[in-house]
Amino acid sequence: MAAPCPFCAIAAGREPASVVWEDARALAFMDLRQPHAGHALVIPRAHVPDLLGLDDATGAALMAGVARVARAVADAFAPDGLNVWQSTGAAAGQEVFHLHLHVMPRRAGDGLFRVYGGTPPRPSPRATLDSLAAEVRARLAP
Repeated sequence: MAAPCPFCAIAAGREPASVVWEDARALAFMDLRQPHAGHALVIPRAHVPDLLGLDDATGAALMAGVARVARAVADAFAPDGLNVWQSTGAAAGQEVFHLHLHVMPRRAGDGLFRVYGGTPPRPSPRATLDSLAAEVRARLAP
């Protein structure tokens, strides 16, 4: 039997959380880990394991919540910047397998999160980018 989902328990009110925003489809609460004050998570109320299982209506509600929470975090903590990210799968660093987006306040030079491990790669040739775009386009759901 799979372990109970901690985020489903929070969404159902069975586990405590420091909730900052909620509506019928999504809610946001403070992450237990706070490298900078204001690190929040935004989740769908329904159990969706990752981004790949997200329907459009829930996705729209989720992103609206992310934007709303990001504005509030920026206003409350005056960070130098913000990161918003989501990890899908263990290889990407997903630890809780209930879709969640992080809203992370940032301070200049804090070294918390770097997309590239060093110098960013050089831009790819347009022909390569066009070929990659065609691969994705061919698989878009209607």
